Amino acid sequence: MALLSFTAASVAAQIAHARGCSTFLPNWNGPVGKPALILIVGTGVHLRSNGIDGTTTRIVTTERADPSHAFADGIDPFQDVDWMATRQAAFRDLTGQFYTDILDDVQMLIDRGHDTIRLATDGHTIRVFLRRAADYLIGGTYDVPSGLGGTFRVILKDATDTHAIVQNSGNCEDFDEMLPYRVPLDALIEIDDRRVA
Repeated sequence: MALLSFTAASVAAQIAHARGCSTFLPNWNGPVGKPALILIVGTGVHLRSNGIDGTTTRIVTTERADPSHAFADGIDPFQDVDWMATRQAAFRDLTGQFYTDILDDVQMLIDRGHDTIRLATDGHTIRVFLRRAADYLIGGTYDVPSGLGGTFRVILKDATDTHAIVQNSGNCEDFDEMLPYRVPLDALIEIDDRRVA
């Protein structure tokens, strides 16, 4: 999992541009009839409006693009010397354009006054990441996907803004004897959360 951070102001400009357009870039399924955000992984990583306003009909990847790009923190080729290494750490060799369905969720955060928009991506899905390490209770009990089709019950030992260190607890004896291990922070499931693992 990679976590990407964007300034809310730059993303708000992209949303405003998309909402100001009446035609939109198509996605893989064909024409699109509504505003959206596209995540571009290539020369840097940035969010872009899907709107076409007559000034261009393609994704522009130059510094003079209009409207300006909303680059991910640390992955801006015009500001970050090691942007390529950071991009490769997040996406390996994956590049391309990814239509998202996050516009309304991002707008809600902007309306609530958030100054940073964070997205979680695993290369297949892109979603708004709302929680931070401080939102989780160290010593608290959570479930995490097991990779075997179910979940493990765990105790949270430590957390950063991207990952958690957990210890199995309350499962069968063999699993509970495992050493603490690291999972993506957004893999922690509240005990009363009914998400599918």
